Amino acid sequence: MSGPIAQGDGVLATVGATPLVELTRIEARSPFRVYAKLEAANPGGSVKDRSALAMLLGKIRDGTLVPGLSVVVESSSGNLGIGLAQVCRYFGLRFVCVVDPRANTQNVAIMRAFGAEVEVVTQTDPVTHEYLPVRIRRVRELVAAIPHAYCPDQYANHLNALAHETTMREIVDGLPGPLDYLFCPTSSCGMLRGCAQFARRHGLDVRIVAVDAAGSAIFGDTPRPRLIPGHGASVRPPLFREGLADDVVHVDDLGCLVGCRRLVAHEAVLAGGSSGAAVAAVAVRRERIPAGANCVLIFPDRGERYLDTIYDDDWVSANFGDVAHLWQAGELDPRLSTTV
Repeated sequence: MSGPIAQGDGVLATVGATPLVELTRIEARSPFRVYAKLEAANPGGSVKDRSALAMLLGKIRDGTLVPGLSVVVESSSGNLGIGLAQVCRYFGLRFVCVVDPRANTQNVAIMRAFGAEVEVVTQTDPVTHEYLPVRIRRVRELVAAIPHAYCPDQYANHLNALAHETTMREIVDGLPGPLDYLFCPTSSCGMLRGCAQFARRHGLDVRIVAVDAAGSAIFGDTPRPRLIPGHGASVRPPLFREGLADDVVHVDDLGCLVGCRRLVAHEAVLAGGSSGAAVAAVAVRRERIPAGANCVLIFPDRGERYLDTIYDDDWVSANFGDVAHLWQAGELDPRLSTTV
């Protein structure tokens, strides 16, 4: 793989070059074409593998991070933690990941299988009532206390964004025609910023739609608790810049759930919550997308990590009641999402 991410060795050489597939059924009655960038095909199972490799590989090669000595410390809700754990395991680096109770058990188990040390913060921030500020503070404490510790800081590291210029280039090169719409789930803003930078530098006439969580602070929504992790943030990340997105769609937990269930029912694609949010965002924007347009949705991770939540009928019933009709009918209830 060429581009902003230096190519890794061994299994890390397979990061990137993920499939771009056309979804022919979920919007079958719409006059535009829909494609999905399947980032679950990365070796660690998510788009965050790109960021993890980009943020660590250069530091390893220039001697900043020394196997057997250096300690990588980062905050993650799961996917970046897995990507970092894999890179650290490959190069013999100790890795400490700070998570919160919303991190699903499978993600934590995968990190530990790679040898990561996982610390769970249990208190929310007294101002925002969210875990992210507490996780970030704990990372700073650990970096100050642990000799030879290094924090990649996905929320501010420009290499996080640079990694996704490769993502955008792969999309543009893989499409049979021009890219008209990009639906980009947003959390650290690394993927959004990298894709936007590539598009502007190359003069692409593409409309970038940021898919954010309802209750996320990134685009000014009032922060509030969410059940499904993976996109959104309770604090605006330093990588954020005004103008990165042409449009924003906020999708709530139920919208993510319905999008995921529709996706697996119509396309046999088992994807994570933020992928379901992208599906929901297309449904919300459906009437504004012109005939013949090419739309690409980035699917950040795989659905296996949500088997005990989104794809568990008992969990769904306990948290949302009887909502199966919302995906069985094949349409998205427009009340599930809001646009700004």
